[in-house]
Amino acid sequence: MYLNTLKPAQGAKKNRKRVGRGIGSGTGKTCGRGHKGQLSRSGAKHRRGFEGGQMPLQRRLPKVGFVSRQVILKTTAQLRLDQLERLPTEIRVDLESLKAAKLVKQRVKKVKIFLAGELSRKVDILIGSLKVTRGARAAIEAAGGSIIEES
Repeated sequence: MYLNTLKPAQGAKKNRKRVGRGIGSGTGKTCGRGHKGQLSRSGAKHRRGFEGGQMPLQRRLPKVGFVSRQVILKTTAQLRLDQLERLPTEIRVDLESLKAAKLVKQRVKKVKIFLAGELSRKVDILIGSLKVTRGARAAIEAAGGSIIEES
């Protein structure tokens, strides 16, 4: 084998299509573009979803909301039962009191209290923006506390 005898495999190289080179070439006159219309013109292109000027489907349909999980995670918080011990005595626990005690951040809108640790004193919890798990509810009631529905 010599370098001057090397050549590509049979069918590996195709000749490029030469358009506009007479009737016999098969791509003469209109150069394979057909007659008239947008795609027959030079520089013709349109974006994906284009419907010839008609209002495209993606604009006819209404927007359906998307809320990033990051936003949800930043506005919700979890609270352990033993963290409720830090609150001042004889207080009704609601979202504002938790923010005032700096147990949750100011941007939080929903808090879920769950069973972790011990609760040794009576706590009244206002349910609304606060949620309580089944285990936490039992522990609060066992400590003499109550869960009040917010109206």
